[in-house]
Amino acid sequence: MKRSPRSYREPPSEPAHLRVFVYGTLKRGQANHERFCRGLLSAREATVQGRLYDLPFGFPALVVPGEDVYATGTTDYLADAAEQHNTRAKPLAPLPDRDLVHGELLTFDDPVERLPALDSLEGFRPAENSFYRRILITAVLEKTGEGVLSWVYAIESPSGVYLPGGRWPTM
Repeated sequence: MKRSPRSYREPPSEPAHLRVFVYGTLKRGQANHERFCRGLLSAREATVQGRLYDLPFGFPALVVPGEDVYATGTTDYLADAAEQHNTRAKPLAPLPDRDLVHGELLTFDDPVERLPALDSLEGFRPAENSFYRRILITAVLEKTGEGVLSWVYAIESPSGVYLPGGRWPTM
């Protein structure tokens, strides 16, 4: 996976907004939304390319091909938010081996507080073996078709029951 060097960048004069694509328990109306997403700036319907799986633990997991990953999350939360803001998303071409996964693009203004809490919930520990990894990918807003970079929690390889409709919960 690519990771751009940060040494040449100056710190942003004000914190960059943080965008996180969610597809499971962090969506509005789901179990973890109120606790972890309180104070968000916006929630918009969006999709990402990948494959969605229903895990036996009561939550889903997303698999994203490595070539779609711009960066992997770190513990430098301001730099992660700045990288998301400073990197330009490439246009997405639909590919036959990838589904659209439906979810929400959440925007926050507090990456230094928000990312550690979300990383902890998702069991992501940068530079260590983790169940999920936080990666930077393109999400497409459903209303406008605009592609924006967002962080998402994904797993490395397929696990659980494949959800061909790309929606969780399935009901």
